[in-house]
Amino acid sequence: MAIVTRIVLDVLKPHRPNAIEFASQLADLGASYQVNLMVQEVDDKTQSIVLSITGEKLDFDEISRNITTMGGSVHSIDEVDVRGEDATAESK
Repeated sequence: MAIVTRIVLDVLKPHRPNAIEFASQLADLGASYQVNLMVQEVDDKTQSIVLSITGEKLDFDEISRNITTMGGSVHSIDEVDVRGEDATAESK
């Protein structure tokens, strides 16, 4: 099964939690997760952001659930890096 190592998401989020809290909560999902958050647009209630998340083995479902829990919504997956997983490594 392929392993996701980087994903770029277009996300709409409320002003709270702020960008630091939002990115930090996502980074805490995995020991190797690194999150880059860039605000694209701001209106009176929401922010359009681009999230770039890298890590050894990203769990998109968990990332998406956490974004939703914080009041955000994923608009699109804009980029993804995936590598194959060696079947023999799985059996160890």
